[in-house]
Amino acid sequence: MIDIADNQNLSDGELVSLSLENQHNFLYLVNRYRFKLLSYIKRLTNVSDDDAEDILQEVFIKVYLNLNDFNSDLKFSSWIYRITHNQVISSHRKLKARPEGHAIDIEDKSALNLAADIDIVAGTDLNILKQKIIKVLDGLERKYRDILILRFLEEKNYQEISDIIRKPQGTVASTINKAKQEFKKEFETQKIIL
Repeated sequence: MIDIADNQNLSDGELVSLSLENQHNFLYLVNRYRFKLLSYIKRLTNVSDDDAEDILQEVFIKVYLNLNDFNSDLKFSSWIYRITHNQVISSHRKLKARPEGHAIDIEDKSALNLAADIDIVAGTDLNILKQKIIKVLDGLERKYRDILILRFLEEKNYQEISDIIRKPQGTVASTINKAKQEFKKEFETQKIIL
C-alpha cells in the first residue's frame, strides 16, 4: 500500500496501476471519486441516500472488477462516470423510480455559470435563481437534463461528456445547444412561487 500523503500527487492512471498491483490501493480511487459520484447519482435520480449509496457501491464493484479493461487512452474520470451513468440507468429500471423529483444540489458557482451561459438575466437573488434552475432541470427531458448536469454541474468538457455518453463530440455540442434552448424556453415560462 502507498503512503497516504503520496496518493494526492498521483494521477488517476498511476492509482489504477497501483491498484492492479495491490488491491488495497483501490481505496485511494474510491476516496478520490466517492463524493463526486455520489453527488452525480443524486443529481440524476430521485432515490434515497441509502439507495444512492447502494448504487455507488455497485459502481465501485464494477470499476474494480473491470480495472484491467480500463483503456488508458481515455480519462479515468470519464470512464468511471460512464460506469456510474450506466449503473444509474440499470438501477432506475430495477426500481422503476419516477423521473421526477431529483435531488439536484446546485452550488452558487454552477448556478451562475449555467445562467450566464444560457444568457439568462436573473433579476432575482441567488437562492431563488438556484431553486428555479432546479425546477426547470427537473422538468426537462432526461437526455437534456443529463447533459446539462454533466456540462454545468459536473463541469465536464465536451470530450469527457462524449466519453461518458458515448456520442461523438459534434452530437454532444448540438445536444448541449438544444438543451440550453429548451432550458431557456422553460426558464422563461416557469413561474416560481416561494
